[in-house]
Amino acid sequence: MEHVLESRPVPYLLTPPHEAAGAETIAETIRAAAAGDRDAFDRLYAGYFRMVHAILLGRVPRRDVDDLVQDVFLTVFTRLKGLREPAAFGGWLATIARNRATDHLRQAHEDAELPEELPGGQSIEAETLAVLEVVRKLPEAYRETLLMRLVHGMSGAEIAERTGLTPASVRVNLHRGMTMLREKLG
Repeated sequence: MEHVLESRPVPYLLTPPHEAAGAETIAETIRAAAAGDRDAFDRLYAGYFRMVHAILLGRVPRRDVDDLVQDVFLTVFTRLKGLREPAAFGGWLATIARNRATDHLRQAHEDAELPEELPGGQSIEAETLAVLEVVRKLPEAYRETLLMRLVHGMSGAEIAERTGLTPASVRVNLHRGMTMLREKLG
């Protein structure tokens, strides 16, 4: 699938109001994007891409994630004017990503058999995919926060800001998720 949304260089990412006085707030960026400001939408994309990617990675095959990220942001682009409360953006976006993953999994996908003479991938890739499969079996709250942390390197505060969870909830989810992951990996 051709990527519909191509992100141009973004001069700065979204800055939470408590981190920098005078910086554009998330609510202002959302309002500007809803009014058609393409640069504002680019900043939203850059600021929330990792969250959406992690949510999808925890639910669908890796080969489909990048295309679905584009689908999610295309949906956001077309529906942003309908968002009544900018403070709800992170949760709204996460819901769109979860629903897109569910819709994708409902569709029938035809898998082709590969010839047996093809060489296998590197063992590190196989190990990574095996761990990802274990993470996908964790409860949703743990799975999503773990993938945001482990795959995208997001801090607890950043995860809380993007998802709308409290920092304490993120800490608990990360701790419990890591504990469960360690147990399952042995």
